[in-house]
Amino acid sequence: MQLIDLDQHDNVLVVKLNRGTTNALNLDLVNQLIEIMQSARANPAVQAVILSSGNDKFFSIGFDIPELFPLGRDDFFTYYRSFNQLSLELYAFPKPTIAAITGHAIAGGCIIALCCDYRLIAEGRKLMGLNEVKLGVPVPYPADCILQSVVGARRARDIMESGDFYMPEQSLEMGMVDRVLPLEQVLASAFEQASSLGAAAAGARALIKRNRVEVVEARILAQLEHKESVFRDCWFSAAAREQLQVAAEKF
Repeated sequence: MQLIDLDQHDNVLVVKLNRGTTNALNLDLVNQLIEIMQSARANPAVQAVILSSGNDKFFSIGFDIPELFPLGRDDFFTYYRSFNQLSLELYAFPKPTIAAITGHAIAGGCIIALCCDYRLIAEGRKLMGLNEVKLGVPVPYPADCILQSVVGARRARDIMESGDFYMPEQSLEMGMVDRVLPLEQVLASAFEQASSLGAAAAGARALIKRNRVEVVEARILAQLEHKESVFRDCWFSAAAREQLQVAAEKF
């Protein structure tokens, strides 16, 4: 099933999530994104990547809770580890990445946007946030570390511990996005920026990015196996199961 639309213009690959309106992240969608990023990494004709949505209602609602909730521990762990792999693929990708956010970027959707180098969001009621705490689970460890590197520890604390959603102007003020634009300008502006970045000296640019992300990546990898097991235990705790079931029914 085609869950992602790909379109390459010049040296820029545009990746649009296209799994219904909400672009809920199930295992198939996550694995397809991993494969696309790995292919783009190896393709010299791709010098920058834009991650966006095929609609203007949702960038992504995050984890597909109705599909994930019934899974046993092993199957859920397979999904969760793949999602974290995707986060790291995006974050450490050696070429410029831009999230063109045309709709709500919630929980896991917010995470994959944060893993990109730049984030442009449409004005209006386009919500961003990490509401995991309201579902009884922590923010995934890679995302926790990446958020702190993007907005700082105090802002990250407030975002993760409140579980609130933010309007575009608030997301801009907090540092979660770089620009707020009219909807019709988001993708075009992302393409203009990606083209400019992709035209820069690739080797120097990749080294600059590597210097920025490698400390955070090393911190994540040093603790990831343990942190993933802790998250799984929390996901299957009685308190989280109750809240996740309610979320699944409202999805």
